[in-house]
Amino acid sequence: MDAPVKILIVEDDREIARIMMDHLRKAGYFVTWATTGKEGWEDFKLDSYDLVLVDLMLPEMDGFLLCKTIRLESDVPVLIISAKQEDESKIKGLDIGADDYLTKPFCLAELTARIQSHLRRYHRYLQQHGSDQRTVYAHGLLIDFSTKIVFLHGEQLLLTAKELELLLFLAKHPFRTFAKAELYEHIWQQNAVDGNNTVTVHIKGLRSKLKDESRSARFIQTVWGEGYRFIGEAIS
Repeated sequence: MDAPVKILIVEDDREIARIMMDHLRKAGYFVTWATTGKEGWEDFKLDSYDLVLVDLMLPEMDGFLLCKTIRLESDVPVLIISAKQEDESKIKGLDIGADDYLTKPFCLAELTARIQSHLRRYHRYLQQHGSDQRTVYAHGLLIDFSTKIVFLHGEQLLLTAKELELLLFLAKHPFRTFAKAELYEHIWQQNAVDGNNTVTVHIKGLRSKLKDESRSARFIQTVWGEGYRFIGEAIS
């Protein structure tokens, strides 16, 4: 029996959310509803979703930031549903990684058609890329992105939750430099402030467990004046 298709709705308007949930559940989808952007991000991290519907005007974390955050972590289809009809909002939403933009009010039949279209493409993408998410790197590092387990020379590394999130995030975007503020805002979901050395401390701890000296980095490289990037050489 096939697993149910899971859809996450992030919408602060209770009436609109209820209408979408009732409609999608009747269509056979498993639906989770979040009322704020931050709650939506927490729900997204707790489960595996096939598609996300996001409003733009959300409390705590707006829809633009939520879309950007999700896209940095996953290729899951993201559809923006918003009352904003300006071209600037549509362009911005698509530029930061959303796959589609539907303006309110909308027809439920059109919503279903767009969802089905994006699900077909996403499932084809998953079939083409396979389910194996284990990557082996030079110098004995193995990362299993699906189970979130890391090995070094065959031994599992006991990383803290934040160390693991940092490593997985950087490794998913190899050779891309992220500022400390970007890493802090993405991993800790809080605004960065001057003088905060939280990221530096966790990177130091992560490097220690990876036996990765900063002066001769093999995995995490410091880009002076900019931030950090993952430089591990994938070999399989």
